[in-house]
Amino acid sequence: MRTLLTQPFTLDDVPALRQSVARCAERSGLSGSRLADFVLAVHESVVNAVEHAGGHGHLRLWTVDGFICAETTDRGTGIPARYVDGHRLPADFAATGRGIFLIRELCDAADFRTGPCGTTVRLTMRLRPQARGAMERIRITVPDRPGSGRFSA
Repeated sequence: MRTLLTQPFTLDDVPALRQSVARCAERSGLSGSRLADFVLAVHESVVNAVEHAGGHGHLRLWTVDGFICAETTDRGTGIPARYVDGHRLPADFAATGRGIFLIRELCDAADFRTGPCGTTVRLTMRLRPQARGAMERIRITVPDRPGSGRFSA
């Protein structure tokens, strides 16, 4: 495992953090639309923490075994189940819910651990995608509580 970035953030940090994620992901081997998708997904997870979880959080970015992973954590009150469990695009008139939908669509894997003590969002992209149709889903194990234990890819 190689740690690329670990940083607390607030709203003021969002633009620079997005640029840092893009640089790290590109140096790790992501390019083209996969790079843009990963950066946008990480950005969405960071913005969700800022908007819905008290205005701050922590981002960690690393590579392991041919994958790049991003983990956003916050100490908010949790994400309502209807958003975490939903895999459909929210209605045009819905005021919220698009960020999580986008995150799920843009990454090879997106896992959410949420509750009244905070949320951890884990995003994973294969650095070198397999041939079309051969991409396997990545199974990620998450701890019982945000901030406790370790994830494994």
